[in-house]
Amino acid sequence: MANTSSRTLRLLSLLQTHRYWPGAELAGRLEVSVRTLRRDVDRLRELGYPVEAFRGVDGGYQLAAGAVLPPLVVDDEEAVALAVGLRMAAQGSIAGIQESSVRALTKVVQVMPPRLRRRVEALREATVPMAWSAGPTVDAGVLTAVAQACRDEERMRFSYEARGGERSDRHVEPHRMVSLGRRWYLVAYDLTRHDWRSFRLDRLQEPHGTGERFRPRELPAEDAAAFVRAGIDTMPSTYAVEVVVHAPAEVVRRAVGQWATAEEIDERSCRMRMATETLDWPAMILGGLGAGFEVVQPPELVVHLREWAARFSRSTAK
Repeated sequence: MANTSSRTLRLLSLLQTHRYWPGAELAGRLEVSVRTLRRDVDRLRELGYPVEAFRGVDGGYQLAAGAVLPPLVVDDEEAVALAVGLRMAAQGSIAGIQESSVRALTKVVQVMPPRLRRRVEALREATVPMAWSAGPTVDAGVLTAVAQACRDEERMRFSYEARGGERSDRHVEPHRMVSLGRRWYLVAYDLTRHDWRSFRLDRLQEPHGTGERFRPRELPAEDAAAFVRAGIDTMPSTYAVEVVVHAPAEVVRRAVGQWATAEEIDERSCRMRMATETLDWPAMILGGLGAGFEVVQPPELVVHLREWAARFSRSTAK
């Protein structure tokens, strides 16, 4: 059995990953008795964490928002700065931190008192975000709402704009969120169409939970990311990009991730292929490789790169 301090931290972590935990299930996760669980919950309350208890046969616990921010290693000003910074990180272009930023933002917002939430929203409304031309951004409020529904296994409704512009109301069982390239997707079971679907979060509006819990279904794919990629592969793309890059294939694969393929030509060069709706994305990738290259197709990419080069040249001219 873990010592009291580490077990208390484990309990706090579990309470932050679900809206509600049945008491018996939570005690089983911690490998302690129900009586020991009650003592650990009381210890968290003494530390200032607002843990609510529900009695009865199906009684359990949940972490609620308190009148003050629970004791962390941050004060109010730092908490506001943290929330604002996480919103920016969730919407930014730094690869590898978007998902962790959303998870952290979800935990912070969950326990943040209303007065601090108002300050965060005021800062957000007074700030003009930088527009990224490589693709649409997603409001952090949408990200956190969907993330909480996935976490709590709660059915949700939202308005969705399809690829052709048609708008419809959806009722789904959210499964997982996936970050691919500069886009976020929700993988969910559509209760109206009785099938699995992936939804681009930048096309999703007014998501809200219904209060209905559900038992997770088995996803017909290896994982959520594989499901999204399979759907993208069947969609028509505007551009089929092919570029010979003068760098080892392994180096290029690490840089492009799942959004392109790199086929080895020899030890020092490879053939990179990708399908994309915008030429900004391959331009950004090629510019960040730090290697020479020749565009095979499409010719529009050559024109696009020349326009970028001219813009950069004008910006650095003295």
